[in-house]
Amino acid sequence: MRIGFDHDKYTAMQSQHIRERISQFGGKLYLELGGKLFDDNHASRVLPGFRPDSKMSMLLNLKDQAELVIAINADDIEKSKLRGDLGITYDADVLRLIDSFRNIGLYVGSVVITRWQEQHAAVNFKARLEELGIRVYRHYPIEGYPYNIRLIVSEQGFGRNDYIETSRPLVLVTAPGPGSGKMATCLSQLYQEHTRGINAGYAKFETFPIWNLPLKHPVNLAYEAATADLDDVNMIDPFHLEAYGKTTVNYNRDIEIFPVLNALFESIYGKSPYKSPTDMGVNMVGNCIIDDQVCCDAACQEIIRRYYTARCGLRTGHAEAHEVEKLQTLLQSMHLTDDDRPVIGAARERAEATGLPALAIELPDGKIVTGKTSDLLGPSAAAVLNAVKALGNIEKRLHLISPSVIEPIQTLKCQYLGNHNPRLHSDEILVALSICAATDPNAAHAMAQLKKLEGCEAHSTVILSPVDENIFRRLKINLTCDPQYQSSNLYHPK
Repeated sequence: MRIGFDHDKYTAMQSQHIRERISQFGGKLYLELGGKLFDDNHASRVLPGFRPDSKMSMLLNLKDQAELVIAINADDIEKSKLRGDLGITYDADVLRLIDSFRNIGLYVGSVVITRWQEQHAAVNFKARLEELGIRVYRHYPIEGYPYNIRLIVSEQGFGRNDYIETSRPLVLVTAPGPGSGKMATCLSQLYQEHTRGINAGYAKFETFPIWNLPLKHPVNLAYEAATADLDDVNMIDPFHLEAYGKTTVNYNRDIEIFPVLNALFESIYGKSPYKSPTDMGVNMVGNCIIDDQVCCDAACQEIIRRYYTARCGLRTGHAEAHEVEKLQTLLQSMHLTDDDRPVIGAARERAEATGLPALAIELPDGKIVTGKTSDLLGPSAAAVLNAVKALGNIEKRLHLISPSVIEPIQTLKCQYLGNHNPRLHSDEILVALSICAATDPNAAHAMAQLKKLEGCEAHSTVILSPVDENIFRRLKINLTCDPQYQSSNLYHPK
């Protein structure tokens, strides 16, 4: 795969820059972490060479100085809000994040539940965390936030919140997703620390948009595509331009809120340490791009993928029409079409030839393999088998899985588990392949090719079942689907 980003340079440069920011504030820094620390698949897709855990690799250089506070919105707990890329609720993701941080040696100091109003599910979650030995703090809604500065910076505002006890110079504030209250948590702590005579600072670590890339750079536009549901828009930072005469990129929410933040800083510190939203950031990603064209090409693919994801989401009830419209406008402004994603045409051509759903996978060398619907296999399973055959130089006509293995699985599905469709899904075909691999060298060789599918592109002519979609996610294949179901049924199992 083509590489456009230097992971090692980033790890060293970013950790050093954060150390410098800690020193700027006298040894205590609250760092708001935007985006995802783990599984940052968006960044790894648009910046080939950036690893999904690149941020964590960087933070491990600071682990002796750092502790983590995880923020979660009580309303998100109450309504069981899902993290779309993992399919788990935000409260479950808090537990997953704590385990993940601990497993790599990072210290999780506490969890803060924001917008606390005694919501039933939030009360239960707090009790569960405390039973697990995790310290939990509560932050309350403030009327008129963030504009009523006099109330916010008072004993009835930030002063009403629980004071989060921290012990290390770098406090990383993260969350399962957007809207969790990370910034408010940081600002509340600045106020609380100030009332206790402790000097502390605030900075923001937001990967996108990349401040030192052009406004209309494909990587920055891919960020707009990724946040179409939030209506984020990249903008030139007018405060930075006025203060320094330099053009930098930020996004609308930070630019709109900066005057308020400035006033908050002045109320807490006596004066603001920053002249612009860009000043608040510590992001060094833009300095570590080593092949701009590779990143531009990857970002264009991401925008097309986001468009198809939104169209499918609109069909399944998980997206709104304005998201699709915004993404369509982005595509048109960049002159991107289906032809720029070759797997789309390949899958549709195979479907038209067979009259049934089909799926195409583009391999690392650019070769495209397809899978069709048959009596034994769905198109996802067929395409995965054909892909590992191609990657392993295994003859296409060779059967990797014996009928004696497939037939009992079909019997189990239809006669004992109540399924009406005897075709094997991709998870079932992989289990069958692993069984055959115990005695068949060709099957074993084919299994060894699965890891080569990471980063490959795929397109299905129908919306896949959750089972197949999950397998593609776990194989780290970048999947898109045409926004239509295989059947005309109104109910489709999730």
